[in-house]
Amino acid sequence: MLKETDTTDNMNGVILEEDNEETEQESARKCHGCRTFCHNLCMPCRTKYHPLPENPNCWDRFKFTFMCPPHGVIARYFQFLFLCGITFGVLLALFKDYALPGGNFFSLYVLFFGSVLGGYLISFIKLPPLLGMLLVGALLRNVPVIDVVGNHLDPNWSGALRQIALTVILIRAGLGLDPVALRKLSFTVVRLACSPCLVECIAEAIASHFLLGLPWEWAFMLGFVLSAVSPAVVVPSLLNLSDRGYGINKGIPTLVIAAASIDDVLAITGFGVVLGMAFSTGDIAVSIIKGPAEALLGVAYGVIGGIVLWYIPAKGDNFIFYRGMTLLGAGLLATFGSAAIELSGAGPLGVLTIAFVAAFRWRKEKKDNDQDPIKDIVAILWMLFQPILFGLIGAEVQISKIDGQTVGLGMATLSIGMVVRLVVSFLAVFKSGLNFKEMLFIPFAWFPKATVQAAIGGVALDAARRKGDATLEAYGEIILTMAVLSIIITAPIGAIAIAITGPRLLKRTVKDKEYDEEDVQNTDEQAEITKV
Repeated sequence: MLKETDTTDNMNGVILEEDNEETEQESARKCHGCRTFCHNLCMPCRTKYHPLPENPNCWDRFKFTFMCPPHGVIARYFQFLFLCGITFGVLLALFKDYALPGGNFFSLYVLFFGSVLGGYLISFIKLPPLLGMLLVGALLRNVPVIDVVGNHLDPNWSGALRQIALTVILIRAGLGLDPVALRKLSFTVVRLACSPCLVECIAEAIASHFLLGLPWEWAFMLGFVLSAVSPAVVVPSLLNLSDRGYGINKGIPTLVIAAASIDDVLAITGFGVVLGMAFSTGDIAVSIIKGPAEALLGVAYGVIGGIVLWYIPAKGDNFIFYRGMTLLGAGLLATFGSAAIELSGAGPLGVLTIAFVAAFRWRKEKKDNDQDPIKDIVAILWMLFQPILFGLIGAEVQISKIDGQTVGLGMATLSIGMVVRLVVSFLAVFKSGLNFKEMLFIPFAWFPKATVQAAIGGVALDAARRKGDATLEAYGEIILTMAVLSIIITAPIGAIAIAITGPRLLKRTVKDKEYDEEDVQNTDEQAEITKV
């Protein structure tokens, strides 16, 4: 009986094994069939099997654009939409009702991604992306139906984010000031950096005092806000000309870019000093002394903090990341700490100084051809905060509350300052070795305004709101409106003017040979004739 039972069990086991093998084979056949079906179904739209021909026509390019996996422009669009989706999901999970329409985080979310999209779209017509960001912010505040986005922005959050963006800008400016290059700067660069800025500031201060009725402290505050040139417009435009060989024989791109950094430092420093004087209370003599005292305090903080950053953090894993975050933290402490102790004029200069002093030692640690990783980290931070900054500045403008007379008088004030700036910029490079055409190009390169105006244009208004004084808030709104007007008017005109006048007024150097624009055109025409 036992033998018969064992034999039966063995036979059942064999049958079960055979059934399992047949089931596995059947499953494998089905899986193989599914894979084959999916492969055949997806094959017509895969780039692997349908590469772009060597000489594609328009239809070939159009079809290839929508092939899988996503690539090119379509891939960037998918990436943007995917990032929008997961960001909104995270905000919704963390903040719930605040991340829904009507909440502060939802408004900031729409403002940020809307500004990014606006900057991308306006770059198609060769205008600075920051202009598109500014316009998106203004639309979200002033266009019916969507104005609910701008109206639900928390003023405290807006002010804090603008201050953070200002800190990032000042850190970039401080890191960009090379002490070796500064010692070698010619008197021409110093004149170009200081003369137009100071003279325009004085001209606009006088004009705004009599036309707009601003007190002298607020008039000079407005003058320093408007007198700074925009690196965000000037630097890319000049680098584009330099890459194409225009002006490099006389070092004009280097001249303008180097002077732009000093120009911005001067304007921001002057603004900080006057800001401290405008919001100081008590004796006038004390108020006058307080401004320079705040500047000295900012320099002292920057020098001490910069030296500390030579040794902290210690070298090790993720050393560069910690160094960048420590520098950012020290800058934010200067910005917000100075405002907390009511010495706001010390903050901007402290940020500039700490970045400059820290970079003085850091440059010696890297090799000549190595890139500066700290600048890369700060550039990423600026990429994040640039849309927020310009979007928030645009969202502060309420067209319904702007007096038409104020806008007219403001444009008159801006026009007076710009005329003075153009004349002084031309005279600043007089007898500098440049010919007449090259001297004529400098005022066009020194025309656009944007970055500094967006960064400090709302600072006075934020300080006035903290004071709770309606009169000071009105002055702050005038300064903010003027800052926005200067960006809208000068940024696109300046960018277009540089692009048009550069090739016509500057000599082009190609392979160590200099050409005027007429010579280049004649050479191109001769080449065409030769081909024919």
